[in-house]
Amino acid sequence: MSEKTKFIFITGGVVSSLGKGLASASLASVLQSRGFKVRMRKLDPYLNVDPGTMSPYQHGEVYVTDDGAETDLDLGHYERFSGVSCHKTDSITTGKIYQRVIDKERHGDYLGATIQVIPHVTNEIKDFILSDITDEDFVLCEIGGTVGDIEGQPYLEAIRQVAYDLGRERAMFIHVTLLPYIPAAGELKTKPTQHSVKKLQEYGIQPDMLLCRSQCEIPQNEKKKIALFCNIREENVIAALDVDNIYQVPIAYSHEGMDKQVCKHFGIECEGEPDLSKWERIVDIIRHPEGEVKIAVVGKYMQLLEAYKSIHEALVHGGIANKYKVKIKWVDSELLEKSEPDIYLSDVSAILVPGGFGQRGTDGKIAAIKYARENDIPFLGICYGMQMAVIETMQHVAGVKNAYTTELRSNCEPVVGLMTEWEKDGDKEKRSKDGDLGGTMRLGAYPCVLAKDSLVRKIYGTDKISERHRHRYEVNLAYEKQLNDAGMVVTGKSPDGRLPEIVEIPANKWFIGVQFHPELKSRPFDPHPLFVSFVKAAIEKQQEAK
Repeated sequence: MSEKTKFIFITGGVVSSLGKGLASASLASVLQSRGFKVRMRKLDPYLNVDPGTMSPYQHGEVYVTDDGAETDLDLGHYERFSGVSCHKTDSITTGKIYQRVIDKERHGDYLGATIQVIPHVTNEIKDFILSDITDEDFVLCEIGGTVGDIEGQPYLEAIRQVAYDLGRERAMFIHVTLLPYIPAAGELKTKPTQHSVKKLQEYGIQPDMLLCRSQCEIPQNEKKKIALFCNIREENVIAALDVDNIYQVPIAYSHEGMDKQVCKHFGIECEGEPDLSKWERIVDIIRHPEGEVKIAVVGKYMQLLEAYKSIHEALVHGGIANKYKVKIKWVDSELLEKSEPDIYLSDVSAILVPGGFGQRGTDGKIAAIKYARENDIPFLGICYGMQMAVIETMQHVAGVKNAYTTELRSNCEPVVGLMTEWEKDGDKEKRSKDGDLGGTMRLGAYPCVLAKDSLVRKIYGTDKISERHRHRYEVNLAYEKQLNDAGMVVTGKSPDGRLPEIVEIPANKWFIGVQFHPELKSRPFDPHPLFVSFVKAAIEKQQEAK
């Protein structure tokens, strides 16, 4: 680690869901615009080892990195805003921390010491914060949860110690709070922010900057009041107002002077304005699109749409590339099991079926895919969506009525089955049906070879790609000939030819299923080619219908 590397710790108070992850990502992007190199990290206080086995209804999307870490969805914000790929070393949980401490204790590494939260747990957190850093100018560490949560106390103590060890000239604390507006009183209330800061001070942390979330403008006298009672310079009370789209946040923060005050804290010369032209271009397209196209996402986690956060953003990115607004119609797949699909899908120009686990809603996804295939509606199936597309073709075109996945039914024609062995970076990975669920899927980036003259080869513009995976079951290539005869072609495979990665129906104008998750690599300023092409196909379908 370079001695020039500086650490910014982002905490949150008052209530959860204030957008610490988005704030961290936005600050990182603005610092990049000033020429700095950044790294981003997430410290999650929950006791799970990772979110891989957590319900999407509780936690939302599981974001997967190139090196196979299952992480919080905030790492998706980090990558989308900064373009910097995250690693396993950028995500930690209390579960992982305690697992490491207990493993060391069992191994005898502590030489008989009594194991305590301080120093053993906090030292492990500090080691994580300071590890795997090279020449970064700034490392931004977001602390999950809300100040006052019992689970978060060791993290607050650890970052206090890091600031003490490195010196305050290399550490900064940013606290995200809420300024609620009380209509009856007709004013913003600063008291929740004051209490939150006092709670943080109880842990020995004096915030250097406050990021105040608010629905309306913060009067200067209120900023002065906050600064006085929270012991913070007035110019470091930053208004974080609601905006009409998330890609406006870096611009808003910079206009508030956030990046300048961060540089001033560290004694860094900060002249002129950052180059935010790429964000301004993106915001302009979003606000002034050339048209609008409606695309259906047929899934099963509709009660918490953050389960599909990256898919939502990737569709937005595909729209930006085509200068169109993508209006997403969220369709619960269970509804398609009770009604005809055209009731819910007749007004859309494309259909996307995302990943998922379990039986519920599966037949509805198959019904949506059948509707797309028969009506030549652009279709994109992702992970489980690809597997259901293969099953739909086998059932309704090849005539194999018992075709299904062994994940859900043992006495079926195993068109999709459990994968127990595969290669990863030259080594063999092995799994068993009765093994642990957590961390045992095919995770992270794997290469894929694209078939010549295929649609995906044309879309990617290359014959070899690398995409991120998160799945345990695979399409069975023993059925490849039957699929070909039924009009579905495998156009992407692993380099050894054993694992199918992409299927297409050439007779349709745009029908693609992929085993990987392309949405995880899409960026607003570098949209994923599959989503760009998919949205374009939807626009063309809409124009044909007029």
